[in-house]
This record gives sequence, structure tokens and C-alpha cells, in this order.
Amino acid sequence: MKLISFAVPCYNSQDYMRRCIDSLLPGGNDIEIIIVDDGSTDSTYEIAEEYQKKYPEIIRVIHKSNGGHGSAVNSGLAAAKGLYFKVVDSDDRLEKPAYLKILKILKKYAYSGKTLDLLISNFFYDNKDENTKTTMRYRSFLPKNRIFGWNDIGIPLKGSYILMHSVVYRTQLLRKCRLVLPENTFYVDNLFVFKPMPYVRTMYYLDMDFYDYIIGRDDQSVREDVMISRIDQQIRVNKEMYRFFSENYDRITASRKRARYMLNYLEIITAVSSIMLIRSGTKDHIAKKDELWQYMKERDRRIYRKLRISVLGIGLNLPGKWGRSIASGVYSIFRNIWKFN
Repeated sequence: MKLISFAVPCYNSQDYMRRCIDSLLPGGNDIEIIIVDDGSTDSTYEIAEEYQKKYPEIIRVIHKSNGGHGSAVNSGLAAAKGLYFKVVDSDDRLEKPAYLKILKILKKYAYSGKTLDLLISNFFYDNKDENTKTTMRYRSFLPKNRIFGWNDIGIPLKGSYILMHSVVYRTQLLRKCRLVLPENTFYVDNLFVFKPMPYVRTMYYLDMDFYDYIIGRDDQSVREDVMISRIDQQIRVNKEMYRFFSENYDRITASRKRARYMLNYLEIITAVSSIMLIRSGTKDHIAKKDELWQYMKERDRRIYRKLRISVLGIGLNLPGKWGRSIASGVYSIFRNIWKFN
């Protein structure tokens, strides 16, 4: 059995997928790389086949009809044979020093008899347009270099939450929680790091920069203009996260610190949805913001009250143009600090 399976979703990735795959190869025979060609129309198919032919013991290729990022992740997870599982998008890459360290950690716990559900590491926003790198770390609320549980974590800062780029899951945990991401929908990476959390018992945080998240492309899904154009998909993911929290309320809140962490994450995603709708400025989008909050109120008042009285919740629901201007200004501050989109 392989130590770790890397799923690499590819859609028309011919211009950058080689850089990504080459950064995974130092793992050698301990790893498998599952290249998922999600119905590409460029040379992605040929490049994937070339790598599979060159590294048959390491690389497998799945060719499928286009179903979006979530569909590609689902296919990669279904095919995975590794003890652990990680998604690496085809336009990103891994940093070798942290990569080799992570393989050592996974090996240690794979053969020690201790179960490690989730390994967390740092990632950085690599903005090619601005020539800047901003590292996202978790040292403010996660213990370092040891196994820990939910009771051991601290209070995450606003805007600090664990993203897909940061995580390596135990494969069987993802299958146990029956994780299936929606197809033909962007922003499902938020579900990938939200739904498994009630099943996670043991974690390890390596305070090293592992994942190079490259941003700045004109068509990238996290660009503000692109997010506004796809706002219905953002809302869909937001509602699914909220529904999941509601349906698993007792399990999630069995751990006070886990509940606080997951509520913080849900608050941030709801803030992003709301602010994108506010910044768009159309009557239709303002109405969609109000509908989102009404949905949450009707779905589960326990969660709604917590979100509504939070600092972000109050700011996002101030009345009139002044309220919307304040919410938009807060978003700009967060964006400048964290360097997203």
C-alpha cells in the first residue's frame, strides 16, 4: 500500500501541470499521483499519459467527462490506495523540504500503532501579479510537532481557518464520513475541510511552508469579479455548510472547541458570500444576501443567533447604504491583510 495518494484535478492545465507534477515526484515509491483529467480540451490528456508511461509505478491517470473540481476530487478519492490523501491543484506545487518532512511524519505514525487523522501544515499565497508571498500559519492556536486533539487547540483569529491547501487526511476517515463533493460547483474546497471535522480525533501541525498556492490568473475562481459572477455557487456551498452544521449539531458541539472552530469557519464563509453580494451592488444581489440570512434563520435559529450577534454578523447586516459601505470596507481590510483574491 502507498503511504499517500495525491489527487491532481486537471482541466485544460497544459500550461502549468508539469510544474505541479514534478513537485510531487520526490516522494518516490511511497506515493501515488492520480491525475484526474476532467474533460480537458487542450493537451492535458497527452501530458498526463506521458507522465503515466514514464512513471507507471507512481502515476495513474483518470480521464472523465467534465464535472468540475469537486467531481475530480471525488474520482481521485474513490481511486486512492494510499493510507493518506491530499489534493494538489494542477496550477500549484509543493515545497520539497516540508514535503520530505511530512512523509517522515506520516511513516512514523503509519507504523507506530497510533492513528493520525489529519496533518496540517502552512501554505502561502504566491501572487505572481504582485510578486508577493504571504504565508498562512496556524501556530497561534494549534500545538506544534505532536499529536493533539480538539481540547488542545486555542482560539483561532478571525480569518484564520484551515484550508484545503493545508491538510492531509487519513483516507479511510474521508470514506467513513462519506465525503462526496457537489459537481459543477466552485468553492467546494470549503466543504472538503468542513464536513470531515466532526470525525477528526487526532491532529498534527507541522509549522513549515508546504503548499505553494499560486494566485493571479485572470480566470481564477477566487478573484473578486469571478466570485461575483459565480455567486450562486458560493451561496450553494455556504448553505450546504450551514445545513451540515445543523444536521450534525449534537456531534459537532460535543466538543466545545471544535464547535467554536467550525462556527468561526462558517462565519467567515457567510461573510464572504454576503460581502460579494454587497459589493456587486445590484438589487438582485442585495435581495440574495437577505434571502441567505433568512434561510439560515428558518433552518436553525441556534446557529443563526450565534452568527447574527458576532462582530461580522452585525457588520454585515447594518441597514442602508452606510451599512453596506462599512461591510465593504471591513472586507477590504481583511483582503489586504490576508492577500486573498
